[in-house]
Amino acid sequence: MTLPAMTFPVFAAAALAEIAGCFSFWAWWRLGKSALWLVPGVVSLAAFAWLLAQADSDAAGRAYAAYGGVYICASLAWLWAAEGVRPDGFDLAGAAICLIGAAVILLGPRAA
Repeated sequence: MTLPAMTFPVFAAAALAEIAGCFSFWAWWRLGKSALWLVPGVVSLAAFAWLLAQADSDAAGRAYAAYGGVYICASLAWLWAAEGVRPDGFDLAGAAICLIGAAVILLGPRAA
């Protein structure tokens, strides 16, 4: 099986939308930001759901599972870029393991 060309860009865009949407709730609840932060957060989470539905997969659960590895890596990128906390070796090793798992799920041979 070959990886559909749009799978990674869809997963990457979905991860950015999900993280941004969740962070808006985090900022409101945990950082004391205005409730207005929730408006773009809800829009971002809706965009996340729409984007993930575009993943090329015959089964939603399999798409979600494979997406999880990309989400973990994107979360660590967010940690560094948006929060100024550099991921450590354990973060990076865990992310690599998750990406390998996502690849196994996404690329594994399936019975016809």
